[in-house]
Amino acid sequence: MDKQTILSFIKDIGIVPVVRTSSAESAVKAVDAIYRGGIRAAEITMTVPGAIRALEKVADAFGDKLVLGAGTVLDPETARACMLAGAEFFVTPSLRPSTIEMARRYSKVIMPGALTPTEVLTAWEAGADIVKIFPAGNVGGPKYIKALKGPFPQIEMVPTGGVNLETAGDFLKAGACAVAVGGELVDAKSIKEDRYDQIEAKAKQYLEVIAKARAEMRC
Repeated sequence: MDKQTILSFIKDIGIVPVVRTSSAESAVKAVDAIYRGGIRAAEITMTVPGAIRALEKVADAFGDKLVLGAGTVLDPETARACMLAGAEFFVTPSLRPSTIEMARRYSKVIMPGALTPTEVLTAWEAGADIVKIFPAGNVGGPKYIKALKGPFPQIEMVPTGGVNLETAGDFLKAGACAVAVGGELVDAKSIKEDRYDQIEAKAKQYLEVIAKARAEMRC
């Protein structure tokens, strides 16, 4: 997929599930559950043991049926390794211009993490496609996104941290182009108990919340 297609895909879906598990095997199973629940995008974080292997397995299994991302990418070398493993977009917890440059060089989607207005603008000017606002929940949640969108209406933002079934719709209404959801969707308890059906059910719930919020925004 080309860069614009991937960007449109993420914004259309409205949610990026963040898969942060204790093994590559459970990460692959979690992505499968997310996919069965109807979400055609997933981000596997580099904190997963064997994360590159997990990316390769998911890329092989799903191909173009799912937009695959790599998360917690701390440097350009890791971004390149993830790219070779099949990742189409990259998410960083903090702002590192060299990682943005690596993604841009290969026409891949990059979502660097930022929090303050200065960081948000710096990320955008460095070439971010979308700026990840992290940790959004700790600094005011949807109200903070709304405040940032005031001076920066042109900057696409995806909040993460504090996004759950209760707040996801509010984040979208505040101006986020999508939301990123980690442990509230891919929860450790479901994985420990091998209840991936619960992750699948939750994925469906998130899609319902997003559809409802967008319908209300059109009214």
